[in-house]
Amino acid sequence: MISRFGDGRDWFFEKRVGLFVHWGLYAVLGWHEQDQIKRNIPRCEYSQLAQRFNPVGFDPDRWLDLADEAGMGYVCLTTKHIDGFCLWDTKQTDYNVMHTPYGRDIVGMLAEACHRRGFPLCLYYSIPDLHQPNYPHAGRSYEWNESPPGDEPDLAKYLDFMRAQVRELCICYGELGGFWWDANVLGVDDPSFNQMIRSLQPSAVINDRGPSRGDFSTPEREYPHEAHDARAFTRPTEACQSIGVESWGYKEDEDYYTLRYLRQSLDKNLARGGNYLLNVGPRAAGTFPPEAESGLRGIGTWYRSVREAFEQAEPAPDWTENTDVFVTTRGDTVYIHVSKDPIMNRVLLKPIGRLPRRATLLNTGDEVECRLDITPYSVGRPGTGKPYLRLRNLPISEYRDCVMVVKLEFG
Repeated sequence: MISRFGDGRDWFFEKRVGLFVHWGLYAVLGWHEQDQIKRNIPRCEYSQLAQRFNPVGFDPDRWLDLADEAGMGYVCLTTKHIDGFCLWDTKQTDYNVMHTPYGRDIVGMLAEACHRRGFPLCLYYSIPDLHQPNYPHAGRSYEWNESPPGDEPDLAKYLDFMRAQVRELCICYGELGGFWWDANVLGVDDPSFNQMIRSLQPSAVINDRGPSRGDFSTPEREYPHEAHDARAFTRPTEACQSIGVESWGYKEDEDYYTLRYLRQSLDKNLARGGNYLLNVGPRAAGTFPPEAESGLRGIGTWYRSVREAFEQAEPAPDWTENTDVFVTTRGDTVYIHVSKDPIMNRVLLKPIGRLPRRATLLNTGDEVECRLDITPYSVGRPGTGKPYLRLRNLPISEYRDCVMVVKLEFG
């Protein structure tokens, strides 16, 4: 069982699914959130996008409506990505939303809606900055090979800039649910940053990508990470995934993951005791792409039907040797998550050797056929066969786009 924090940060264990939003100037070009560095766009050219950024369709309540439909309980917004453009009224640089045709504080607008509707708001902050003249570029990830002409690279000055911006975010927008650092390629080791956040925002959870150890780990997509192979997480974890395959920001001709894949990914991480942060990249106008909206609704339709298998439930991988399923428990109730693509219409749950009082497919409420069987597969040496619980005739064809969850009630 994962230990809780024992303070205001424990909201993190109740609101298990969050909406991640990558949004900034890059939405104008509609290709990738790292567009400036990936396509080597000069700073003087890229910064002109600020004069084209006018998201008149931005409606934070619309975003929260869609998050609610997906079963999400919190939001995390990119306040500044690697391009250095800021979505709030920062006093540290003019490279911000107040100096665009839109001229309104987007972080403030979203914060007001989140507070009014009870959504904890987490703020993302990129440590690399392609615009700030004191940032010391050295060809690391998300950096120029060297600082552009006219810059004055100075790590100490850049960290002062960063500290001032983080402080603004912590004091200007009411209570925050979390702070989401990203890309500490500078290798900064300075606990005072997180200490400042904790002193100003004691209910904020802090991730593990910043200048010192945070509260939770952040495995991303299916990139190599020890958490991906775990049957149950041993520390607070928030897996992050984007609804689009290629980009976290808006991509005009994006390829989108299937509902089946996203539902599997969500189930896999929640069933192991983690949180799940699913990203959408809004268009430059501030609206979600239609494919993202339908994807969020499709996730919510499934998630609402099986939600009880995650809420106040604990991972229980030791209940069965079957690694094709995940198991969660609450008291005498056991939930079998058929998360991997099933290759047959039965699930053998060795070494469970008793029948449940009742077995129900949560997706529909229908009864599931159970038997205690000795199967050839479960027999080792002669005479060693024992009867184990077997779920039979599961409707895999009817639910090929869903993850089936079977509720077993033992008295």
